[in-house]
Amino acid sequence: MHIRNGVWPTMITPFTESNRIDYASLEKLIEWYIRNGADGLFAVCQSSEMFDLTLEERVSLAAFVKQKAMGRVPVIASGHISDRLEEQVSELRAMAETGIDALVLLTNRLAAKEESDEVWKKNLESVLSQLPEDIQLGLYECPHPYKRLLSPELLKWCSDSGRFAFLKDTSCDVSMIKAKLEAVRGSRLKLFNANSATLLESLRLGAAGFSGVMANFHPHLYARLIQIWEDKPEEAERLADFLSIASLFEK
Repeated sequence: MHIRNGVWPTMITPFTESNRIDYASLEKLIEWYIRNGADGLFAVCQSSEMFDLTLEERVSLAAFVKQKAMGRVPVIASGHISDRLEEQVSELRAMAETGIDALVLLTNRLAAKEESDEVWKKNLESVLSQLPEDIQLGLYECPHPYKRLLSPELLKWCSDSGRFAFLKDTSCDVSMIKAKLEAVRGSRLKLFNANSATLLESLRLGAAGFSGVMANFHPHLYARLIQIWEDKPEEAERLADFLSIASLFEK
């Protein structure tokens, strides 16, 4: 599966009054995302409340989104939230079996906050050896329970493995994004920016698109920005300014 450029909303999960996943509303939400220009769906992530869902709920959520998308857009998901690597592997394998188009690994689950990049690499190698070789992988710099940003060198190491095609970057730093893009240039790994304020500049540098929580508010505007940033620079600047201001509502 080719990771499309464009808008990949980090999906939210609707719940019933009894605190169950509201699948009827979720189906309507999937249609809304697609109708409003989503190029792909990130189905199980922090915005989806994955840290408060059971493994059964996470797996069911991913499978449902994949089924209802009906091939119109690709679906990716994460969902490994445990501290122990052995349990994470079980979670990731279960998620892979749902038929999603790519399995996304959380960068902060592969090593503790105080542990080095060498420990992170060793743990990632162990996890990769236990995952199906035919499933496409991604990386997500998830802010919870702590944010672990990948250095350009570490990202290149991941890219050189040939197994990764997606990065949800949460650095909010244009210079860091530029260095990451240069590190993986020519590879199949694509960087998607989660930050509205730096999005336009990151597109100019070679980012593939937007994957952030604000696509739950107005995905069509992010889709418009990605469509016009090269050919209509003045409109793109105005739209980017609006999206930057609007993103303050995320808090």
